Amino acid sequence: MKCLLLLIVFAGAAFTQRPFYDRTYPSKVFGQERHYRIFLPPDYEGSGKRYPVIYYFHGHSDRYTLEDYDNGLDTVPKIEAFVAGHDVIVVAVDGYVARDYTGFYGGSPYDVRREGGDYDFGENLKELIGHIDSNYRTLTSRRFRATSGLSMGGFMSLYLSARYPELIGSASAFNPGPEFFAGEKGRRSLWRPKDHVLNHEHTMVRLVRASGDFISQYTEETRDAYAIVPTVDFEYRQDEYHRHWATSIAETFEFHMRAFANPALDTVPAEWNYDSAYRAFNIRGYRVQADIAERAFISMEHVTQGGLRIGTRRWAPDGPPATCSAITLTTAALYRAGAEYQILDYDISSGSSKRSTAQAGHDGRLRLQVDCSGHELSFVGPGAGAQPPVILPLTSKDTLRLMPGKLLPLPIRIYNPRGTPLDNVRVSLTSEYPTVAIIHGDAELKSIASGSVADLNSNFQIRLTAGNQDFAHARLKLKMIYDGYSEAGKNIDILIAPDAMPPPLEVAVLDGRTKAFPVFRQKGNQGGGSSIQRTVTEGRGNGNGVLEPGEQGTIWVKLAQGLDPFDKNNWCRAKVYTESPWLIEIGDIEEEKQREWTGAQSRTSLVELKAGVPAGTEIPVILDCESWSFSFTPDVRYGKEPLYQAIQLHKHNQFLWKLKASVTTSDRTSKAVQ
Repeated sequence: MKCLLLLIVFAGAAFTQRPFYDRTYPSKVFGQERHYRIFLPPDYEGSGKRYPVIYYFHGHSDRYTLEDYDNGLDTVPKIEAFVAGHDVIVVAVDGYVARDYTGFYGGSPYDVRREGGDYDFGENLKELIGHIDSNYRTLTSRRFRATSGLSMGGFMSLYLSARYPELIGSASAFNPGPEFFAGEKGRRSLWRPKDHVLNHEHTMVRLVRASGDFISQYTEETRDAYAIVPTVDFEYRQDEYHRHWATSIAETFEFHMRAFANPALDTVPAEWNYDSAYRAFNIRGYRVQADIAERAFISMEHVTQGGLRIGTRRWAPDGPPATCSAITLTTAALYRAGAEYQILDYDISSGSSKRSTAQAGHDGRLRLQVDCSGHELSFVGPGAGAQPPVILPLTSKDTLRLMPGKLLPLPIRIYNPRGTPLDNVRVSLTSEYPTVAIIHGDAELKSIASGSVADLNSNFQIRLTAGNQDFAHARLKLKMIYDGYSEAGKNIDILIAPDAMPPPLEVAVLDGRTKAFPVFRQKGNQGGGSSIQRTVTEGRGNGNGVLEPGEQGTIWVKLAQGLDPFDKNNWCRAKVYTESPWLIEIGDIEEEKQREWTGAQSRTSLVELKAGVPAGTEIPVILDCESWSFSFTPDVRYGKEPLYQAIQLHKHNQFLWKLKASVTTSDRTSKAVQ
């Protein structure tokens, strides 16, 4: 008995001296044991209490020990101190992939590169969560589970909490990597948290930026995307700190403690949105399976018991629908078993409507099939409820890009998803943005037949004001009064093009031809650089440098001066924006930016001029060329420490251009003349 008491005393003493353990768990994803470090409260062994859990993701080249960057002198002691004073468990996740770790600063964790996809760290996180919940006393509802992380780990925190919103109640990120690739091997899509903010509508999110962080501009862009969405519980903090680091760990973990105390995070949302890079997934009781071979996102929008919108994009934002013959949707168990439901299906691409019936299974689920073009689905039957009128997309893209200074009609269309007519619908348009003037903002509809669309294009007109920088965000608010007193609304976000965009100095169209361009190449993170020759063969056509109907091409623009002082008279491939149905973007060309080490991609366009374009058609086009630079300041100091700060910056340069389709006198076939 005395020996047993001594063992207990020594075990307790050992625990107080070592408040974390390095342990393993079995992983089917990796086919081997995986490591983790767990920080336990000092009273864990004797308290009998259950604890919430924060899963912490390390950054580039580090591992679960969180010691490779700082020899364990900063992050680990801060986590230790927080856990010592709070009822919480912290688990440090291991992002190690043996083939991708070639040494410090050569280690790429989490398998998030374009050519990756062998290891699904989402499924791996679920394995780890299952292990922790089975072997430790944890609180297991979503509000008691959080993610956090630095840099690439900050990206993983945002991405995985967006992928599994039913598992994760709060997420934080310290200077997160801006974008990486997700999805199955061979069809990976570029995932940027700023493109998928609505996945976090029912999650508490916190973003932390260090003022001297080298990727600060990307963090600010992510912040901007979250801050304008009123349905996201979002916090932001900037710390005065001189480098890329996890600052204010304790203060950020206090944010998670507030989330653990928020019972609203355990409620099931009545309406939600979700994007996935995977062609098969489960979310909140819904199951989706698509036969998409190419990379694409599947999106579910305004999902309620009465219906949803389901569609695809080949890339985000603004990508066209993917190609597939079937998305199979199985709803959550929300309906009366064996009851018959009328299904109203509005095809967004074609504008056609159809009706069918479906019987809820014995499990209370409806099973449906649609293609990838985009469908507004509503269910009429027991317990489905009466759907409000639906505002259809204003553009085939994600966001309208509009020119300033002109009287512009707004292509607003109202769809009736019900099985009966909608009568006396009043619609009003407002905006709190001073750059938006509402010229005509009201309409009244006597009746919208079941499954029909009311086109209000001539009822709403606006005029916009812009500066001469980049696209500027503005918001319109559309309110609908229906059923006498019921109210529904929607925020319509728009981007206002810069004022007085200049024409490009020179334009080159690659329609299957080969051309050599001088392009800027950064020297490195000490600033500077020079021009190099780049020879490319792009597009598909006769190679005469003129985009003709049915041909595909890229558009290159000459810049007199890029962002970097050394970037003069170089060329860049353009991102192409137009609302014309005749010129369509069929490819998003993604190339990793030079010497950035962030995962960020330079994104440009492959376009196609559609066959059958009427002769004489003028197509206004905005050409957007991104340039970038290291802002290097070798004489900045933090105390006595020389910083040699190299901040990565980027800038979008927009030009206004016109493409005109005409008919030649020789063969009377249409072609485009630039």
